This record gives sequence, C-alpha cells and structure tokens, in this order.
Amino acid sequence: MQQAYINTPLGSCLIEGDDIGVCKIWVLDEKHNPTVSIPAELKEAVAQLEEYFSGKRKTFDFKMNPQGTEFQKKVWKALLEIPYGKTTSYHELSVKLGDVKAIRAVASANGKNPLWVVVPCHRVIGSDGSLTGYAGGLWRKKWLLEHETPPAQQSLF
Repeated sequence: MQQAYINTPLGSCLIEGDDIGVCKIWVLDEKHNPTVSIPAELKEAVAQLEEYFSGKRKTFDFKMNPQGTEFQKKVWKALLEIPYGKTTSYHELSVKLGDVKAIRAVASANGKNPLWVVVPCHRVIGSDGSLTGYAGGLWRKKWLLEHETPPAQQSLF
C-alpha cells in the first residue's frame, strides 16, 4: 500500500492506495509535510484533489477502491450521484436507497466514508437545511459547501 500526504486549505490530507485504486483519503487534524515524491499509483488522485481545491475540478475519475460492507458501498455510490454544488438530506438519501427507515444506517455509512471529498458525504445535510455531523468537523463541511457554491456576483446596476 502506497501513501502520500498533501496540503489542502483544510489541513493535511493522507492518501493511500495501490495499483487497484485509492482506498483511503483522510483529512488530518495534525500537520504533516507533503510527500515530495508521490508514488505513481497516487499521482492522478493527488493531481485531481489539487485541481478540486483550486476550483478547476468538479468530479473525480481516478481509480478508487474503497473498502466497506456492501451496504456502505451502496451508500457511497449514491453519494457520488449528488451533483457538485448541490445537497441532499439523510432522509432523501434513505428514500433513494429504498428504505426510509434506514436513516441511521445511511448516516452511519456516510460517516465511515473512506474517500474524503471525493465521495461527497459533505453534501448531505439535515432535512431542515442544518449542517449535521461531519467526521472532519463542521467547519470543514461548511468550507467545502461554500467552495462548491460560491456566492453569485451581484450587479451594482
């Protein structure tokens, strides 16, 4: 398993993967020096993450290999369908997955998402529009949502 650290506006980020695909992207609370020589297996993921944070990328297409249960993978796949700049609620996500009573299970799978930013769990909010739990901290969730939906330029005339 290869790994690399990169700096993001939200802190250091750890990326892990191999030739099958990236299996882990985590934002860290502690600062790490960025990896000088990025392993070949991670170069595309690093490049795409840097493009995302610079505002030049809205989707990711590098090889991914997240590890989890079949249910978790089903939830993560549904998260990938939430468009850039849009949000959904845990309730709406549960309905989409076919079981409105599975809100807690969906929220749990959302919280175990191993591919930070790439699988956009930050786009899931409360039914009332509130920013609900986020493993990376609500301040990061707020930043990501604002990054994806910058305020419209208002005309003075």
